[in-house]
Amino acid sequence: MAEIGQNAGYTIPLQINGQEIKTKTTFKVVNPGTDTVLWNCSSASKSDALQAAEGAQLEFAAWSKVKAATRRDIFLRAADIVASRADELIEYLRLETGAAEPWAAFNINGSIEQLRDVAGRVMNVVGQVPLCDKEDRSAMVLKEPYGVVLGIAPWNAPYLLGFRAIIYALAAGNTTVLKGSELAPRCFQAIGSILREAGLPDGVLNIITVRPEDAAEVTKSLIENAAIKKINFTGSTAVGSIIASIAGKNLKPTLMELGGKASAVVLEDADIELAANECALGAFYHSGQICMATERILVHSSISKQFAEALRSATTNIFPPTAPASIMISPASVIKNRILITQALSQGASLLVGDINVPEESDTRMKPFILENVTPKMDIYREESFGPTVSLLTFDTEEEAIDIANDTEYGLSASVFTTDLATGFRVAKRIESGAVHINLMTVHDDVNLPHGGVKRSGFGRFNGNFGVEEFLRPKTITWAD
Repeated sequence: MAEIGQNAGYTIPLQINGQEIKTKTTFKVVNPGTDTVLWNCSSASKSDALQAAEGAQLEFAAWSKVKAATRRDIFLRAADIVASRADELIEYLRLETGAAEPWAAFNINGSIEQLRDVAGRVMNVVGQVPLCDKEDRSAMVLKEPYGVVLGIAPWNAPYLLGFRAIIYALAAGNTTVLKGSELAPRCFQAIGSILREAGLPDGVLNIITVRPEDAAEVTKSLIENAAIKKINFTGSTAVGSIIASIAGKNLKPTLMELGGKASAVVLEDADIELAANECALGAFYHSGQICMATERILVHSSISKQFAEALRSATTNIFPPTAPASIMISPASVIKNRILITQALSQGASLLVGDINVPEESDTRMKPFILENVTPKMDIYREESFGPTVSLLTFDTEEEAIDIANDTEYGLSASVFTTDLATGFRVAKRIESGAVHINLMTVHDDVNLPHGGVKRSGFGRFNGNFGVEEFLRPKTITWAD
């Protein structure tokens, strides 16, 4: 295990220009499962953020000229280091976010795969040699990096989303500033140490964290800094809209991967047991604290009773009522979900799974809840719960199912369950979503496939060649023959 400090007296530093900087202003990092202090973390000021941006700018000229094979090898070494430090990384993730073993393993394995996939794409950046409209003219279209990219990543999948916020930009020749969530700073610190150990030059990646009361001011100063040329953000729609607005005022492009309200559509001919299991996993994996989590299940009325029983059985089998409730990141997350449930019950909804009157062992734990008889007048119908809460609705026609699935301001992920692939394709094409998964849960992230949303779930795409292209811009060069 790497020696990065092991007790509550340890202070996590910022990583700027290859230096570990401990600031006078710090904040405590708390284990959400035990409410105990894990360690302290340095909090970046506007001056620290400026130093990070300027440091990345100074390194851009050199890094943008580094051979693709060198970048490739850094990513491959980083993947191997993640694998070798897996136990350490999982422990940080467990302590800081309350993640259970399956989710922790998904983060580690996904990060390894992501790093190796990007390594394989570095050599594939190509331009064009188009024909010009005059015989004595020639042209080339080159692909070039933007410069310094600001990546802002959340706490719920800090390794997977933290690496994603920077490695596509790095692969394209950009330098980076990564602002990691204050809820999981040890995880983001580990990302920096891994890439540095893999051979990434100092200053090419700079990592900062900021205490909540200073976050808006520091983030705004970074976005407005002349060195920052593009921003990518993964997080809530509310915060994303603020960041996009500031970037827009400064005429800077953004990539936004925001909230979701994913629907799973269970058609009349669906394999009920398969659909029930996938919906239970999609709704309650990582306590529903995933932007792609299933929040609404739409079931054909002819199979609604049979499906409800199958869903109840799948939920209790996968998440036994006798087992401790899963950990959520904060008491506020539990309170939000309980308010949504209580309001829905007061307006005529009923519970298929869960008892709102049974207290949990701590204020950050919550068992799965499945609501029936949910209507559009209830907040839970439209609002992202980001918790272990899912609504079960019925429909009579395919057209009605599509209308309900699209009756949301979000559009990140969706599922369709059917035994007829042609039907699945037909419905999937009409659902307004960045991705639709046929006979699979809504939580789905393949490093080879573009990932992003539509409507208020954002714009732009991570992953695969799409992810690399996001951080390249075309330059046209012409000449007279």
